Amino acid sequence: MCSKLAVPLDSPCVRQLGGGRRWFFFFVESTLERNWNAVGLLHPAERGDIYLTRSSWFGLDVLGSCQLEIGAYAKVTRRSYCHRLANMATDIYQNGSNGNAQHDPQRTYQVVVAATRDMGIGKDGNLPWKLPSDLKFFKEVTMTTSDPSKRNAVIMGRKTWESIPPQNRPLPGRLNVVLTRSGSFDIATAENILMCGSLNSALQLLAATPYCLSIERVFVIGGGQVLREALNAPGCEAIHLTDIETSFQCDTFIPPVDCSVFRPWYSSFPLLENSIRYSFVAYVRVQSSGTEPHATHDGEVVDSKSIKNKFKVERFVFLPKLIYERHEEYAYLRLVKDIIANGAKKNDRTGTGTLSKFGCQTRFNLRRSFPLLTTKRVFWRGVVEELLWFISGSTNAKVLQGKGIHIWDGNASREYLDSVGLTHREEGDLGPVYGFQWRHFGAEYTDMHADYTGKGFDQLSAIIDKIKNDPDDRRMILSAWNPSDLKKMALPPCHMFAQFYVENGELSCQMYQRSADLGLGVPFNIASYSLLTCMIAQVCDLLPGDFVHAIGDAHVYSTHVRPLEEQLQKQPKPFPVLKMNPLKKDIDSFVASDFELVGYDPHNKIEMKMAI
Repeated sequence: MCSKLAVPLDSPCVRQLGGGRRWFFFFVESTLERNWNAVGLLHPAERGDIYLTRSSWFGLDVLGSCQLEIGAYAKVTRRSYCHRLANMATDIYQNGSNGNAQHDPQRTYQVVVAATRDMGIGKDGNLPWKLPSDLKFFKEVTMTTSDPSKRNAVIMGRKTWESIPPQNRPLPGRLNVVLTRSGSFDIATAENILMCGSLNSALQLLAATPYCLSIERVFVIGGGQVLREALNAPGCEAIHLTDIETSFQCDTFIPPVDCSVFRPWYSSFPLLENSIRYSFVAYVRVQSSGTEPHATHDGEVVDSKSIKNKFKVERFVFLPKLIYERHEEYAYLRLVKDIIANGAKKNDRTGTGTLSKFGCQTRFNLRRSFPLLTTKRVFWRGVVEELLWFISGSTNAKVLQGKGIHIWDGNASREYLDSVGLTHREEGDLGPVYGFQWRHFGAEYTDMHADYTGKGFDQLSAIIDKIKNDPDDRRMILSAWNPSDLKKMALPPCHMFAQFYVENGELSCQMYQRSADLGLGVPFNIASYSLLTCMIAQVCDLLPGDFVHAIGDAHVYSTHVRPLEEQLQKQPKPFPVLKMNPLKKDIDSFVASDFELVGYDPHNKIEMKMAI
């Protein structure tokens, strides 16, 4: 028996010449004697059996067997493989002697990391913060599997391994893969541990049997050098980031998440622990390269911009289930599903019939993405133009019609106005509806052509003034519900009032909606009040926080059940990102071109007829 060799798999003296489906063959310059060459025959399922031969690299003279340490592959050899050596060597010599290595398949992986806003991850080899909830989250993400017969793998550098308290390593319930090039670092005999010389070799190993059959997901967990290589690499399909908002001094940093490739899937609401403010954010890969997707102002138009904006990734089930199901669109989908299954049958003013539930609430995080639903296409341009129409105080539906927005046509038609007793009203005149109440509350309404400048109470301007000068005020309420004007309106307001709230430099909004059409109205309402919150936040030099949607009568029209059941079969995609013209600081100065929606790639439009 010859002496033990210690050669990292990615060492310059190791050349992978080829291999069959199950065997990998390596040519190694021996460190024992200068005139020896070593041929290594590796079987992944056996974690690597290596043999030495004399003279020629494909030679038939088997000198003997020894253990060659190649990262995680170290194991006592078996002489039974010697008989396979000569034939395999001959095959490789004939087919792969040009020295061009074939690329072995690699596992994709997800990164789990905690970092400060400037992407600091450590100080003196340790975490600068103590967050028990983060450790719990890390354990849940890296241990949870959908298949109870499988487990996950965690890949880490040697220093990260050594930073784990001895009593806690290897990390239980997971295959621990330690990356090291040190020949003296020998832990591979321990249970649940593999050693590899590089990230690529580890991913190749985990893609081969038996690991491809027993490992459900692969997570890269540190340290700095490994994360710098892995974070935005093509094999990274998701990033689970604990975003530490509190400032800490760090000496180890990683690159920022490439937002041209990754989009937020889920972001927790801010948490506070040990005086540290932080949140959990999951990013998913949506593009195969770092090309910035084009923005689109109108998702309804399929043009070159929207084509380039299409995601390269369509399904995101690679995420752990506990993360996948936290996408905020599921709150809406679960509400729809619950009402269809359990809602009370009720009559309504339209004669259509509904399934209804009373007292519902959903919440959306506006800090990193914008809640425009993705399981069907939502008419974004209509959302923007209608909100600007509200802000202007207009009650003339023809203003929207002139811009190709027809969402108010039904309630502004001659037939409808006559049916609700407004026979004297000009077609298109909706009466003192939302915008009028926002900007002229209490003014006497005559018609849509009158000049109401300086008349009534301007609620919107008053709220903005309160937010700027008295942000702790509890009376920052925008009300469209004016009982004395209800009979003058073509349609009493469904979204009745909104309350605004300031905390930690962020503006949040809670809107109460007395009547909510889950199929047609609610997707619009969520987007509209989220956009209003973002606009007011910018005007007041704040950041967007939360949008909370409180609903009284949440209902599904009987004519919408089938299309909504179709929508329930769709899987959400990442919400888009809203970009606004940063120069606009006056609420009345915004125009439609001031808004860009980046990364909106929804499922197709689903037709639903409006009940009038």
